[in-house]
Amino acid sequence: MNVECDVAIIGGGPGGYVGAIRAAQLGGRVVLIEKSYLGGTCLNCGCIPSKALLEAAARYRTMRDSADYGITAGSVSYDFGQIQARKNKVVQTLRSGVEGLVKGNGITYLHGVGSFRDARHVQVREDGGQTHEVTARSVVIATGSGEARPPIPGLDLPGVFGSTQGLELTALPKSVIIAGGGAIGVEFATIFAAFGVQVTIVEMLGSLVPLEDAEIGRALTQQFQRTGIQVRTSTKVDQIAESASGGMDVTVTGPNGTETLHAERVMVAIGRTPYTEGLGLDRIGVEMNRRFVKVNSRMETNVPGIYAIGDVIGSAYAHTASAEGEVAVENALGHASEMDYRAVPGAIFCHPQIASVGLSEEKARATGQEIKVGRYPFTANSKAVVMGETAGFVKVVADAKYQQILGVHMIGPEVTELIAEAAVAVMMEATVEDIVHTIHAHPTLPEAFKEATLDVDQRAIHILKRRRP
Repeated sequence: MNVECDVAIIGGGPGGYVGAIRAAQLGGRVVLIEKSYLGGTCLNCGCIPSKALLEAAARYRTMRDSADYGITAGSVSYDFGQIQARKNKVVQTLRSGVEGLVKGNGITYLHGVGSFRDARHVQVREDGGQTHEVTARSVVIATGSGEARPPIPGLDLPGVFGSTQGLELTALPKSVIIAGGGAIGVEFATIFAAFGVQVTIVEMLGSLVPLEDAEIGRALTQQFQRTGIQVRTSTKVDQIAESASGGMDVTVTGPNGTETLHAERVMVAIGRTPYTEGLGLDRIGVEMNRRFVKVNSRMETNVPGIYAIGDVIGSAYAHTASAEGEVAVENALGHASEMDYRAVPGAIFCHPQIASVGLSEEKARATGQEIKVGRYPFTANSKAVVMGETAGFVKVVADAKYQQILGVHMIGPEVTELIAEAAVAVMMEATVEDIVHTIHAHPTLPEAFKEATLDVDQRAIHILKRRRP
């Protein structure tokens, strides 16, 4: 089958399918190519299924600790098979929703592997061997990424699994060592620990969630250790081997020298690598930036009519890929659009949750401008106390001269929801006074953001703090 279109999109993840829908809204003839399931990694084996497991973990934790609230629930247990079944149902429901949106918007969907024959022609090969040729005025590369496979001896042993396999476990191990303390590692640590698994995280860099503000990483380490999760930072995994006594031995090197850790299973969560192999990018001369496709702020590659978005250009979040997808197709269809990365929120759904937007304190200071920092603990927030979730704080980084809010960093209850207000503040170049003069409902968690903003000038109401002279 030969198909002609205005825009062909290779990859049906949150960048690709959102871009396809936007292109259809603009009147474009659109072909969407996906080799697996619509929704991509995020919906099928990433963001959504992991959050379904995290939700189950949170509910189990709440029921287990209900006596603290005067509620006796008797013996609380869990059925991991049922938890997995619900996770699969959530994924299927949302996947069906995406399929309906694609069909309802008149988008031609081809299920197969796409590769460039030249800059205007994409060949699509189905599993059964049938091929299609798509002739497109413009093509968007949105192929996403897969699990990184670092060169660690023993990585292919049966007792070792990655994040995708972790989402499909039929039974939980008694103990697990997680190699990698980034977003994926700490979310799985939260899931496992909630259900009683003994967890050790090994992170090569000096802090958990090393891409976040350093203060957030230190706070998460403290909270994890309080709940029994062992944390080894500045520690490198050298080798994984099967133990003579059963289970797995992991040789690591860290501040205490070289030692061997033992657990029933080992999970590897050390980053992701972009899917570019087999696309034929070298055939059409697409310029690369190491492993990633190089683009400008319009999502254009160096080849006219070829765009790229999401993981293949190094973007870290599904929501960023969605925004990039809209920018790419708008430009492909003759509109003028540019990507603005100033206010991209980050969200990590560990316990306690982490969220951030804008500049960290370290990055703000590195710009050379004078800054002020405000902090407010959830121990002083009424709603957090009511919830019994007082771990963590909100941190605001502001320009000292103009009081513009440069960044907001949170660790604590439901901060992945609270970050939306902060993202708007950063995007709108709001000042400290803009937030201070916005009345926040009481008692609510967002009051902590207002109080942290007040604390930029040592004016927080609900904490005692020595005022500056």
